Amino acid sequence: MADLPSGPAGDAHAGAFRPCGIVTLTTDFGTSDAYAGALKGSILRVAPELRVHDISHSIAPQDVGHGARVLRGACPWFPPGTVHLAVVDPGVGTERAPIALVVSGHAFVGPDNGVFAEVVRALGGRAAARRIDERGALERFLPDRRSRTFHGRDLFAPAAAALASARLGFEEIGPEHGLATPREGRPARLLSAETPVARVTHCDAFGNAVTDATEADLRALGRPVRSVRLPDGRRVPLLGTYGDAPAGSPLALLGSEGFLEIAVSGGSARQQLGLQPGSELRLETEP
Repeated sequence: MADLPSGPAGDAHAGAFRPCGIVTLTTDFGTSDAYAGALKGSILRVAPELRVHDISHSIAPQDVGHGARVLRGACPWFPPGTVHLAVVDPGVGTERAPIALVVSGHAFVGPDNGVFAEVVRALGGRAAARRIDERGALERFLPDRRSRTFHGRDLFAPAAAALASARLGFEEIGPEHGLATPREGRPARLLSAETPVARVTHCDAFGNAVTDATEADLRALGRPVRSVRLPDGRRVPLLGTYGDAPAGSPLALLGSEGFLEIAVSGGSARQQLGLQPGSELRLETEP
C-alpha cells in the first residue's frame, strides 16, 4: 500500500506507543445479539482493569468502507496510547491477515482489509504493522477453543487487551507485516481546477451526503467556491452551517470532519435529493 508505508522502517515508530488503558470498539455486530457483549467480555477476561469504550456497533454489515470512515472520524480524538479494535470482517476465516499496527501513538487491531486505511491517513503517521501470531507469546491469553468465524472474540479482543494492558509489547504480537492494498477505500480523485468535481463517499445518519473534497481541496482551486451543481442540474449555495439555509432548502457546507457535504436544512439530502455514494457534484467558483 504505497501511501500507508509499513515494515522494518516503520517499526521504529512502535516505540512511541505507550498504552493508556483505553480500548475502543468499532464493529458491524449491532447490539441485539451477544456478539458485542462477548467482545467486551473477552477483553476484560484478559485485563479487567481496562476501560472499554464503544465507537459504534452499527457499521453497515460487512461494509469495510463505512467502518473506515467511522474510525477516521472518531479515533484521532482519543488520547495517544489508546488501542482501537475494529471488527468489520467479511473475510473472517480466510487468508486475510489478522494485524496490529501502530501509528502516531495509537494502536489498531483487526483484519488487514482496508478498514484502517482512512484513519492512518488522518493521523498522518507512518504505520508499523505486525501480523498477529496466535501460536506465539499471545497464545497464553487466547481461549482454548477458538472459532474460525469469530476472530473478534477469540483473537482480536485478547490481542487488543494484551496490548492495552502492557501484558504484551507490540513487537511480541507477531512478525513484521506489509499492509495489503485495500479493496475498499477512497476512489480515484476527480477534483482539480480543470475538472472541479467532488464525489459522494457516503451519507451519514442524518442523510447528509459527504464527499471526498476537503477545505484544502477547495482552496487549491484558486478561486472561491460559491455553489455546487447537483447531478440533476440544481445549484445549491456553499454556506457556513445548516441553519443558514431556510428550512427544507438544500445547501453545501464543510462538515465537522472538514469534508464538503450536501445537506437539506431540517431534512435529508439522501431522501430529498437522491444523492448516493458515487454521485458526482460540480463545484462552481467565482468567475
